[in-house]
Amino acid sequence: MDPKGLGAGIGQVASGLAADSRSLEELKRAARDDPRQAVKKVATQFEALFMQMVMKSMREATLRSGLLDSQEQDMYRGMLDQQVAQQIAASGTGLSDLIARQLARQLPSAPPAATTPATGVAPAAPPAPTVAAPTAATPSESGPPSVEAQRDFMRQHWADAVRAQQLTGVPASFVLGQAALESGWGRREIRAPDGAPSHNLFGIKAGSGWQGKTVPITTTEFDGGTPRKTVQSFRAYDSYAAAFEDWALTIGRNRRYSEAVASAGNAGGFAFGMQRAGYSTDPTYAQKLAHVIQTASSIGGTG
Repeated sequence: MDPKGLGAGIGQVASGLAADSRSLEELKRAARDDPRQAVKKVATQFEALFMQMVMKSMREATLRSGLLDSQEQDMYRGMLDQQVAQQIAASGTGLSDLIARQLARQLPSAPPAATTPATGVAPAAPPAPTVAAPTAATPSESGPPSVEAQRDFMRQHWADAVRAQQLTGVPASFVLGQAALESGWGRREIRAPDGAPSHNLFGIKAGSGWQGKTVPITTTEFDGGTPRKTVQSFRAYDSYAAAFEDWALTIGRNRRYSEAVASAGNAGGFAFGMQRAGYSTDPTYAQKLAHVIQTASSIGGTG
């Protein structure tokens, strides 16, 4: 082979290695910034590498004549195999999808979005409920609340929860568990644009029949299990006591929640009853609510 041609070939190989190095750095940055978005790219690279190994094995299994074989020919065969492998991986064989699914399982789950309940309804012909997670609330602290913070929340609202229990028959710890879930133990309370508290610990929407004050915020609603951003109006109260009383009236007067109230003998029955009644469209709402209720029940009455 012409020395100039050999030099050009070596230059192409070096250029390819440089490109691979840059791609590797891009993958590293993508993995740091958004691991889930980087999974597909990594899977495609794995597929290309696998196809290249398969082609290399096939060539090694092929008998050589020995007449035209040389290091230069091997180099060009390797370059060709690399290009073909990349093209095959780009078009897709299904292998990268399988690899991506396996890699995604190793990633930590995204924290679930908090949800708020259905629109509060009047006793007769209430509107269909929808779920919404307030995002224009006070910034939440990092990590879960401490046990002492949970106790403080329970102590602050225990008397109001007992009043709600008297109105509905739902245990006070269950009522506080739902308030804790919806408000992040009071750390994600819905607030007005000027920062004023709404005292709405249960995330009840204003609805067409609500005559009181409202707070518009951007929320996350679930449509067929898919979260979507939207702006909704939520009820605002003059006090936390008013919020607990309104929750009790909404749950107690609406026949939709009668099954949940009747199942309030245990956390799971009440939680799944509330989800079936449409308090939230989050498909995992019942499990979340049952877990928080159990936590609140373990703390017990602190009033």
